Amino acid sequence: MFNKILGKFSWDLGIDLGTKNTLVYTPEKGIIVNEPSVVAVNTRTDEVLTVGESAKRMVGKTPSHIKAVHPLVNGVISDFEVTEKMIKHFIDKVHSESFVLAPRPRTIIGIPLEITEVEKKAVEDAAKSAGAREFHLVKEVMTSAVGIRLPVTEPQANMVVDIGGGTTEIAVLSLGGVVSWKSLNIAGNVFDSNIVEYVREEFNILTGEQAAENIKIKIGSATQLKEQLEMEIKGRDLMNGLPKAVMINDTQVRNALSRSINQIIENIKTTLEVTPPELIADIYEQGIYLTGGGALLRGLHKEISQATKIPVRVADDPLTCVARGVGALLNDGPLLQKVLVPGSNEA
Repeated sequence: MFNKILGKFSWDLGIDLGTKNTLVYTPEKGIIVNEPSVVAVNTRTDEVLTVGESAKRMVGKTPSHIKAVHPLVNGVISDFEVTEKMIKHFIDKVHSESFVLAPRPRTIIGIPLEITEVEKKAVEDAAKSAGAREFHLVKEVMTSAVGIRLPVTEPQANMVVDIGGGTTEIAVLSLGGVVSWKSLNIAGNVFDSNIVEYVREEFNILTGEQAAENIKIKIGSATQLKEQLEMEIKGRDLMNGLPKAVMINDTQVRNALSRSINQIIENIKTTLEVTPPELIADIYEQGIYLTGGGALLRGLHKEISQATKIPVRVADDPLTCVARGVGALLNDGPLLQKVLVPGSNEA
Protein backbone atom coordinates (compact mmCIF):
# COMPACT_ATOMS: atom_id res chain seq x y z
CA MET A 1 0.00 0.00 0.00
CA PHE A 2 2.81 2.38 0.98
CA ASN A 3 4.69 1.54 -2.24
CA LYS A 4 1.60 2.33 -4.33
CA ILE A 5 1.26 5.74 -2.70
CA LEU A 6 4.93 6.56 -3.28
CA GLY A 7 4.62 5.15 -6.80
CA LYS A 8 2.08 7.82 -7.73
CA PHE A 9 4.74 10.45 -7.13
CA SER A 10 7.58 8.51 -8.81
CA TRP A 11 8.53 8.58 -12.50
CA ASP A 12 8.39 5.43 -14.60
CA LEU A 13 11.92 4.48 -15.68
CA GLY A 14 13.44 2.54 -18.55
CA ILE A 15 16.95 1.34 -17.66
CA ASP A 16 19.66 0.20 -20.06
CA LEU A 17 21.99 -1.54 -17.62
CA GLY A 18 25.12 -1.79 -19.77
CA THR A 19 28.62 -3.10 -19.16
CA LYS A 20 30.15 0.29 -20.01
CA ASN A 21 27.29 2.77 -19.61
CA THR A 22 23.94 2.92 -17.85
CA LEU A 23 21.18 4.98 -19.42
CA VAL A 24 17.90 5.89 -17.74
CA TYR A 25 14.85 7.05 -19.71
CA THR A 26 11.72 8.75 -18.41
CA PRO A 27 8.63 9.38 -20.57
CA GLU A 28 8.52 12.95 -19.25
CA LYS A 29 12.10 13.98 -20.06
CA GLY A 30 13.60 11.31 -22.31
CA ILE A 31 17.13 10.11 -21.51
CA ILE A 32 17.92 11.78 -18.21
CA VAL A 33 20.98 9.72 -17.16
CA ASN A 34 23.83 8.56 -19.41
CA GLU A 35 26.84 7.68 -17.28
CA PRO A 36 29.55 5.00 -17.09
CA SER A 37 28.66 1.85 -15.15
CA VAL A 38 31.45 2.43 -12.65
CA VAL A 39 31.29 2.73 -8.85
CA ALA A 40 34.14 3.94 -6.62
CA VAL A 41 34.15 2.07 -3.29
CA ASN A 42 36.22 2.61 -0.13
CA THR A 43 37.17 -0.97 0.80
CA ARG A 44 37.96 -0.01 4.41
CA THR A 45 34.46 1.26 5.13
CA ASP A 46 32.44 -0.30 2.24
CA GLU A 47 31.27 3.23 1.49
CA VAL A 48 30.29 4.18 -2.05
CA LEU A 49 32.31 7.32 -2.80
CA THR A 50 30.94 8.21 -6.21
CA VAL A 51 29.13 6.72 -9.21
CA GLY A 52 29.28 7.25 -12.96
CA GLU A 53 31.51 9.75 -14.76
CA SER A 54 33.41 10.85 -11.66
CA ALA A 55 34.08 7.20 -10.74
CA LYS A 56 35.32 6.43 -14.26
CA ARG A 57 37.93 9.18 -13.96
CA MET A 58 39.36 7.25 -11.00
CA VAL A 59 39.96 4.01 -12.95
CA GLY A 60 43.64 3.09 -12.74
CA LYS A 61 44.40 6.07 -10.48
CA THR A 62 43.19 4.96 -7.02
CA PRO A 63 45.14 4.16 -3.83
CA SER A 64 44.96 0.61 -2.46
CA HIS A 65 41.90 1.22 -0.25
CA ILE A 66 39.74 2.64 -3.07
CA LYS A 67 38.49 0.53 -5.94
CA ALA A 68 36.76 1.72 -9.09
CA VAL A 69 34.45 -1.24 -9.72
CA HIS A 70 32.64 -2.26 -12.90
CA PRO A 71 29.70 -4.14 -11.32
CA LEU A 72 28.53 -5.59 -14.64
CA VAL A 73 30.58 -7.97 -16.76
CA ASN A 74 29.35 -8.96 -20.22
CA GLY A 75 26.01 -7.37 -19.47
CA VAL A 76 25.28 -9.35 -16.30
CA ILE A 77 25.73 -8.52 -12.63
CA SER A 78 29.08 -9.57 -11.17
CA ASP A 79 28.78 -7.59 -7.92
CA PHE A 80 25.23 -7.56 -6.58
CA GLU A 81 25.65 -5.05 -3.74
CA VAL A 82 27.50 -2.50 -5.85
CA THR A 83 24.97 -2.86 -8.69
CA GLU A 84 22.12 -2.28 -6.24
CA LYS A 85 23.80 0.89 -4.95
CA MET A 86 24.45 2.07 -8.52
CA ILE A 87 20.81 1.59 -9.56
CA LYS A 88 19.61 3.32 -6.38
CA HIS A 89 21.98 6.22 -7.09
CA PHE A 90 20.53 6.67 -10.58
CA ILE A 91 16.92 6.34 -9.36
CA ASP A 92 17.55 8.98 -6.70
CA LYS A 93 19.30 11.21 -9.24
CA VAL A 94 16.29 11.07 -11.56
CA HIS A 95 13.98 12.04 -8.67
CA SER A 96 16.32 14.68 -7.21
CA GLU A 97 14.02 17.50 -8.33
CA SER A 98 10.86 15.88 -7.00
CA PHE A 99 9.52 15.86 -3.45
CA VAL A 100 9.65 12.05 -3.08
CA LEU A 101 12.12 11.03 -0.37
CA ALA A 102 11.85 7.31 -1.18
CA PRO A 103 10.93 6.91 -4.89
CA ARG A 104 9.22 3.68 -5.90
CA PRO A 105 9.24 3.74 -9.73
CA ARG A 106 7.89 1.24 -12.23
CA THR A 107 10.91 0.08 -14.25
CA ILE A 108 11.73 -1.82 -17.43
CA ILE A 109 15.26 -3.21 -17.68
CA GLY A 110 17.04 -4.59 -20.74
CA ILE A 111 18.81 -7.94 -20.24
CA PRO A 112 21.22 -9.96 -22.42
CA LEU A 113 20.11 -12.89 -24.57
CA GLU A 114 22.40 -15.37 -22.85
CA ILE A 115 21.24 -14.81 -19.28
CA THR A 116 20.71 -17.58 -16.74
CA GLU A 117 17.83 -17.78 -14.27
CA VAL A 118 20.26 -16.95 -11.46
CA GLU A 119 21.50 -13.86 -13.31
CA LYS A 120 17.92 -12.84 -14.11
CA LYS A 121 17.00 -13.15 -10.43
CA ALA A 122 20.02 -10.98 -9.55
CA VAL A 123 18.75 -8.18 -11.84
CA GLU A 124 15.27 -8.38 -10.31
CA ASP A 125 16.60 -8.40 -6.74
CA ALA A 126 18.94 -5.47 -7.45
CA ALA A 127 16.08 -3.42 -8.94
CA LYS A 128 13.76 -4.29 -6.04
CA SER A 129 16.40 -3.52 -3.41
CA ALA A 130 17.16 -0.20 -5.14
CA GLY A 131 13.53 0.88 -4.74
CA ALA A 132 11.60 -0.32 -7.82
CA ARG A 133 8.01 -1.20 -6.87
CA GLU A 134 7.40 -2.98 -10.18
CA PHE A 135 9.89 -4.23 -12.75
CA HIS A 136 9.79 -5.92 -16.15
CA LEU A 137 12.62 -7.53 -18.10
CA VAL A 138 12.99 -7.39 -21.89
CA LYS A 139 15.79 -8.71 -24.10
CA GLU A 140 18.13 -5.89 -25.09
CA VAL A 141 18.08 -6.79 -28.79
CA MET A 142 14.28 -6.54 -28.67
CA THR A 143 14.40 -3.13 -26.99
CA SER A 144 16.98 -2.02 -29.57
CA ALA A 145 14.59 -3.02 -32.34
CA VAL A 146 11.72 -1.21 -30.63
CA GLY A 147 13.99 1.82 -30.16
CA ILE A 148 14.59 2.06 -33.92
CA ARG A 149 10.89 1.45 -34.59
CA LEU A 150 11.12 -1.91 -36.30
CA PRO A 151 7.81 -3.85 -36.54
CA VAL A 152 8.88 -6.52 -34.04
CA THR A 153 5.43 -8.09 -33.61
CA GLU A 154 4.79 -8.55 -37.34
CA PRO A 155 5.37 -11.90 -39.14
CA GLN A 156 8.55 -10.65 -40.79
CA ALA A 157 12.24 -10.82 -39.98
CA ASN A 158 14.11 -7.99 -38.27
CA MET A 159 17.82 -8.66 -37.86
CA VAL A 160 19.66 -6.65 -35.22
CA VAL A 161 23.36 -6.75 -34.34
CA ASP A 162 23.86 -4.98 -31.00
CA ILE A 163 27.57 -4.34 -30.33
CA GLY A 164 27.76 -3.13 -26.75
CA GLY A 165 30.54 -2.76 -24.21
CA GLY A 166 30.76 -6.37 -23.03
CA THR A 167 28.84 -8.43 -25.58
CA THR A 168 27.78 -8.51 -29.19
CA GLU A 169 24.28 -9.90 -29.65
CA ILE A 170 23.09 -11.01 -33.06
CA ALA A 171 19.39 -11.83 -33.36
CA VAL A 172 16.66 -12.41 -35.89
CA LEU A 173 13.32 -11.23 -34.49
CA SER A 174 9.79 -12.02 -35.61
CA LEU A 175 6.32 -12.02 -34.02
CA GLY A 176 7.61 -10.52 -30.76
CA GLY A 177 10.24 -13.20 -30.19
CA VAL A 178 13.80 -14.24 -31.01
CA VAL A 179 13.98 -16.82 -33.81
CA SER A 180 17.74 -17.34 -34.08
CA TRP A 181 20.61 -15.71 -32.25
CA LYS A 182 24.25 -15.66 -31.23
CA SER A 183 25.85 -13.96 -28.26
CA LEU A 184 29.61 -13.48 -28.02
CA ASN A 185 31.89 -11.77 -25.53
CA ILE A 186 33.58 -9.70 -28.23
CA ALA A 187 32.58 -6.06 -28.14
CA GLY A 188 33.83 -2.63 -27.07
CA ASN A 189 35.92 -3.85 -24.11
CA VAL A 190 37.67 -6.46 -26.25
CA PHE A 191 38.35 -3.85 -28.94
CA ASP A 192 40.08 -1.74 -26.26
CA SER A 193 42.09 -4.75 -25.08
CA ASN A 194 43.12 -5.50 -28.69
CA ILE A 195 44.59 -2.00 -28.97
CA VAL A 196 46.39 -2.28 -25.60
CA GLU A 197 47.92 -5.60 -26.69
CA TYR A 198 48.92 -4.25 -30.12
CA VAL A 199 50.64 -1.19 -28.62
CA ARG A 200 52.51 -3.42 -26.17
CA GLU A 201 53.71 -5.80 -28.89
CA GLU A 202 54.52 -3.19 -31.57
CA PHE A 203 55.88 -0.32 -29.49
CA ASN A 204 56.87 -1.95 -26.18
CA ILE A 205 54.54 0.50 -24.43
CA LEU A 206 52.06 -0.36 -21.69
CA THR A 207 49.00 1.85 -21.88
CA GLY A 208 45.61 1.89 -20.17
CA GLU A 209 42.26 0.81 -21.56
CA GLN A 210 40.84 4.33 -21.26
CA ALA A 211 43.60 5.57 -23.57
CA ALA A 212 42.89 2.66 -25.92
CA GLU A 213 39.17 3.49 -25.95
CA ASN A 214 40.01 7.08 -26.85
CA ILE A 215 42.11 5.88 -29.80
CA LYS A 216 39.33 3.54 -30.94
CA ILE A 217 36.81 6.39 -30.92
CA LYS A 218 39.03 8.96 -32.61
CA ILE A 219 40.84 6.96 -35.32
CA GLY A 220 39.46 3.40 -35.17
CA SER A 221 38.00 1.86 -38.33
CA ALA A 222 37.05 -1.47 -39.86
CA THR A 223 37.80 -0.55 -43.46
CA GLN A 224 40.32 1.53 -45.41
CA LEU A 225 39.77 5.27 -44.97
CA LYS A 226 40.15 7.92 -47.68
CA GLU A 227 42.55 9.92 -45.53
CA GLN A 228 44.91 8.49 -42.95
CA LEU A 229 44.21 9.38 -39.33
CA GLU A 230 46.77 9.33 -36.55
CA MET A 231 47.16 10.42 -32.95
CA GLU A 232 49.57 10.22 -30.06
CA ILE A 233 49.45 7.46 -27.51
CA LYS A 234 51.23 7.66 -24.16
CA GLY A 235 52.26 4.99 -21.74
CA ARG A 236 55.12 3.33 -19.89
CA ASP A 237 58.12 2.10 -21.84
CA LEU A 238 58.51 -1.60 -20.96
CA MET A 239 62.25 -1.45 -21.61
CA ASN A 240 63.18 1.24 -19.06
CA GLY A 241 59.95 1.95 -17.15
CA LEU A 242 59.89 5.61 -18.18
CA PRO A 243 57.00 7.52 -19.79
CA LYS A 244 56.94 7.41 -23.58
CA ALA A 245 54.73 8.72 -26.39
CA VAL A 246 54.43 7.43 -29.97
CA MET A 247 52.17 8.11 -32.93
CA ILE A 248 49.67 5.45 -34.01
CA ASN A 249 47.59 5.53 -37.22
CA ASP A 250 44.25 4.11 -38.33
CA THR A 251 45.89 1.27 -40.32
CA GLN A 252 47.62 0.02 -37.18
CA VAL A 253 44.42 0.27 -35.14
CA ARG A 254 42.56 -1.59 -37.90
CA ASN A 255 45.16 -4.38 -37.75
CA ALA A 256 44.68 -4.55 -33.99
CA LEU A 257 40.89 -4.90 -34.33
CA SER A 258 40.74 -7.12 -37.43
CA ARG A 259 40.58 -10.50 -35.67
CA SER A 260 37.72 -9.46 -33.38
CA ILE A 261 35.80 -7.84 -36.25
CA ASN A 262 36.17 -11.00 -38.35
CA GLN A 263 34.80 -13.10 -35.48
CA ILE A 264 31.73 -10.89 -35.25
CA ILE A 265 31.18 -11.17 -39.02
CA GLU A 266 31.56 -14.98 -38.93
CA ASN A 267 28.95 -15.21 -36.16
CA ILE A 268 26.56 -13.03 -38.17
CA LYS A 269 26.95 -15.46 -41.09
CA THR A 270 26.43 -18.44 -38.76
CA THR A 271 23.20 -16.89 -37.43
CA LEU A 272 21.96 -16.38 -41.00
CA GLU A 273 22.72 -20.03 -41.80
CA VAL A 274 20.33 -21.29 -39.12
CA THR A 275 17.55 -18.79 -39.90
CA PRO A 276 14.45 -20.13 -41.72
CA PRO A 277 14.54 -19.36 -45.48
CA GLU A 278 11.30 -17.35 -45.36
CA LEU A 279 12.89 -14.97 -42.90
CA ILE A 280 16.15 -14.81 -44.86
CA ALA A 281 14.18 -13.35 -47.75
CA ASP A 282 12.89 -10.60 -45.44
CA ILE A 283 16.40 -9.86 -44.15
CA TYR A 284 17.76 -9.64 -47.69
CA GLU A 285 15.10 -7.05 -48.46
CA GLN A 286 15.06 -5.13 -45.16
CA GLY A 287 18.76 -5.38 -44.30
CA ILE A 288 20.67 -5.76 -41.04
CA TYR A 289 20.54 -3.05 -38.38
CA LEU A 290 23.59 -2.20 -36.26
CA THR A 291 23.03 -0.79 -32.76
CA GLY A 292 25.19 -0.19 -29.69
CA GLY A 293 28.40 1.80 -29.35
CA GLY A 294 30.37 -0.61 -31.56
CA ALA A 295 28.15 0.35 -34.51
CA LEU A 296 29.97 3.71 -34.55
CA LEU A 297 33.26 2.10 -35.62
CA ARG A 298 34.04 3.64 -39.00
CA GLY A 299 33.26 1.37 -41.96
CA LEU A 300 32.02 -1.59 -39.90
CA HIS A 301 28.68 -1.65 -41.72
CA LYS A 302 30.51 -1.79 -45.06
CA GLU A 303 32.62 -4.77 -43.97
CA ILE A 304 29.55 -6.68 -42.76
CA SER A 305 27.60 -5.85 -45.93
CA GLN A 306 30.47 -6.98 -48.15
CA ALA A 307 30.80 -10.29 -46.26
CA THR A 308 27.08 -11.10 -46.15
CA LYS A 309 25.92 -9.49 -49.43
CA ILE A 310 23.08 -7.91 -47.43
CA PRO A 311 22.45 -4.17 -46.91
CA VAL A 312 23.58 -3.02 -43.45
CA ARG A 313 22.21 0.10 -41.78
CA VAL A 314 23.58 1.88 -38.72
CA ALA A 315 20.73 2.96 -36.44
CA ASP A 316 20.30 6.64 -35.67
CA ASP A 317 22.13 7.36 -32.39
CA PRO A 318 23.00 3.66 -31.86
CA LEU A 319 24.24 4.25 -28.28
CA THR A 320 20.74 5.05 -27.04
CA CYS A 321 18.66 2.45 -28.93
CA VAL A 322 18.06 0.24 -25.88
CA ALA A 323 17.16 3.21 -23.67
CA ARG A 324 14.75 4.57 -26.28
CA GLY A 325 13.26 1.11 -26.68
CA VAL A 326 12.54 0.58 -22.98
CA GLY A 327 11.18 4.13 -22.93
CA ALA A 328 8.76 3.32 -25.74
CA LEU A 329 7.62 0.18 -23.92
CA LEU A 330 6.78 2.23 -20.82
CA ASN A 331 4.11 3.97 -22.90
CA ASP A 332 2.87 0.88 -24.78
CA GLY A 333 1.45 -1.72 -22.39
CA PRO A 334 0.14 -4.12 -25.08
CA LEU A 335 3.52 -4.19 -26.85
CA LEU A 336 5.31 -4.71 -23.53
CA GLN A 337 3.14 -7.74 -22.78
CA LYS A 338 4.11 -9.27 -26.15
CA VAL A 339 7.88 -8.88 -25.74
CA LEU A 340 8.60 -9.09 -22.01
CA VAL A 341 10.58 -11.96 -20.50
CA PRO A 342 8.86 -13.97 -17.74
CA GLY A 343 10.21 -13.18 -14.27
CA SER A 344 12.47 -15.69 -12.51
CA ASN A 345 9.52 -16.93 -10.46
CA GLU A 346 7.21 -17.12 -13.49
CA ALA A 347 9.38 -19.12 -15.90
